[in-house]
Amino acid sequence: MESTAWWEILLGGVAALLVVLWFSPGVKAALERSKTAKKDWPSALIPIALVVLFILLLIQIVRS
Repeated sequence: MESTAWWEILLGGVAALLVVLWFSPGVKAALERSKTAKKDWPSALIPIALVVLFILLLIQIVRS
């Protein structure tokens, strides 16, 4: 496997920087909207807990 050339690394860094700069206005707007949004943690935590319980159930089924 060949090592990466310096110009490929530089091109990747420039691309990453452009992506960060391109998305930064949207991220700033989303952060402002999230500060004024209603906090509704149960609507996020309940599905996450159900997925975790389902995965634990699947693990128990496979073990037995």
